[in-house]
Amino acid sequence: MSVIRSAVTGVGAYLPDNIVTNDQLAETVDTSDAWIVERTGIRQRHKVADDQPVSDLAFRAAQQALERAGKTAADVDLIIVATTTPDMTFPATATIVQRKLGAPVGIAFDVQAVCSGFVYALSVADGFVARGHAKCALVIGAEAMTRLMDWTDRGTCVLFGDGAGAVVLEPREGQGTTADQGVLGFALRADGTKQELLYVDGGPSTTGTVGKLRMLGNQVFKHAVINISEAIHAAAKAADVTIPEVDWFIPHQANQRILAGVAHRVDIDEDKVISTVALHANTSAASIPLAFAQGIADGRIKPGQLLLLEAMGGGLTWGACVLRL
Repeated sequence: MSVIRSAVTGVGAYLPDNIVTNDQLAETVDTSDAWIVERTGIRQRHKVADDQPVSDLAFRAAQQALERAGKTAADVDLIIVATTTPDMTFPATATIVQRKLGAPVGIAFDVQAVCSGFVYALSVADGFVARGHAKCALVIGAEAMTRLMDWTDRGTCVLFGDGAGAVVLEPREGQGTTADQGVLGFALRADGTKQELLYVDGGPSTTGTVGKLRMLGNQVFKHAVINISEAIHAAAKAADVTIPEVDWFIPHQANQRILAGVAHRVDIDEDKVISTVALHANTSAASIPLAFAQGIADGRIKPGQLLLLEAMGGGLTWGACVLRL
């Protein structure tokens, strides 16, 4: 049976020039390189310049993704930006990216699901592309998480970094089998009763401030491993594939211990895990496309391979996606 699937045809990434090492953080925060590496696997992170909005990161990642897909801004008819750190309360960062790219009038909006934002945004874009409502979609995860840090809280400020990743989605005809190129299955979840585990203590309609990130790390770790594992199995079932068939596992880069814990729980060989957490830290919605781009750049990820994406973020939100490149 012939079907239309949304396929990833280009992947791009952008990281700010400023690199902050653990040793540099230790100069102002009560921490050390050894303490951070042991607990998280993080060795450094990128930090936006003071005058650099998140739309700049998204724009640069989008440019690279379009180039690698052989497309131009003139082809783009849908832009979805997953971000927790928008340029402004409104308009949507996606519309600012549209303007910076010089893309024609089309559909542009943001998705806010924190670290799960890219998986959520990918599922939304899949709905447009696979149903014929968009021919060339940009799905972007972009974050300036360092803007939300309380730099006196060593339990959170050492964990996060800034960056952006983007993919181009285009329709591809398939036969309705797991051999098709494109998105094969999703599982998305949310549990608003766990808000206190990971949140920002501000907002326009509450405090009138941006606020700072707050987290109960041990509780987040426990829920991450259990919940993500369930979503992975559900996404694999929806895609009609088995976990051993997966060529590469591209998880949200929150913490190396979480990556290892999830891989162990779902029985994925750690050699199949794309990990960039040591160099990027947790870039929230940007982490999956950044890791995706890295895996392609270093030659590990190749066309035709089966990929498993997953994330969990504040809300709590979480989810997984299976696609064939």
